[in-house]
Amino acid sequence: MPISPNFTSILHEEKEINFLQCYPNGYLKYTDLCNILQLTAAKHAELGGLSFTDMQVCHQAWVLSRMRIEINRLPKWKDVVTVKTWINSLENSRSIRCLEMYLGEEKIAGCETFWAVFNTDKRKPENLLLPHEHFQKFPDRATLETFSKIDFQHEMEIIGKHKVKLSDLDIVNHANSVKYIEWCLDYLDLKIIKNQQIESLEMNYLKELSLGDIAEIKYKIIDNSIIFTISKDERINFGLKINLK
Repeated sequence: MPISPNFTSILHEEKEINFLQCYPNGYLKYTDLCNILQLTAAKHAELGGLSFTDMQVCHQAWVLSRMRIEINRLPKWKDVVTVKTWINSLENSRSIRCLEMYLGEEKIAGCETFWAVFNTDKRKPENLLLPHEHFQKFPDRATLETFSKIDFQHEMEIIGKHKVKLSDLDIVNHANSVKYIEWCLDYLDLKIIKNQQIESLEMNYLKELSLGDIAEIKYKIIDNSIIFTISKDERINFGLKINLK
């Protein structure tokens, strides 16, 4: 698609929190927070001519590699939030995108994501082929700490298994990125969710899972953090580090 006449290098998008997105306590689910942020990022890419459809002309796609979300507090049912997004950097095959969520004038969450351009035919990273000079790049950061590589070198305890089902799949026929988070959060103590004790979520995406794959879920509590891994055949596909308040 051509660049939209409504395109701006910084996008502000309003969203009303609906009841399907909330926990029983009426506050936004952490998984739906991730969904809202990614949908706003996708909207910005679409307006700027860098959507999945645009990139498939060159047999390319954006692949999420790392993501960090810092949460001050969650919005609740019927709140209208504003999501702001911009590109921090985009060079060759890599890009850093920043996002923030506001309730009125208050910033309630910040997020930084790290993306790679992937050739879907050759199955390997490559430089972005579409023009992106119209996206002004901004050095401002959305989080206090940037995303990082999670340390998995711990003795982890197996807490469950998950077989990838149809409801887990996304448009490119792999497990949706937010589903990995959902599988892990289902094993958290309910009090952590109800009392909004999560300060930050750090995600590392390493290898995709497909329909029918059976994944092993492990975890380890270290000080004030909980580390989860999701793996298949002893190889880690996804890692999540939860820092508690």
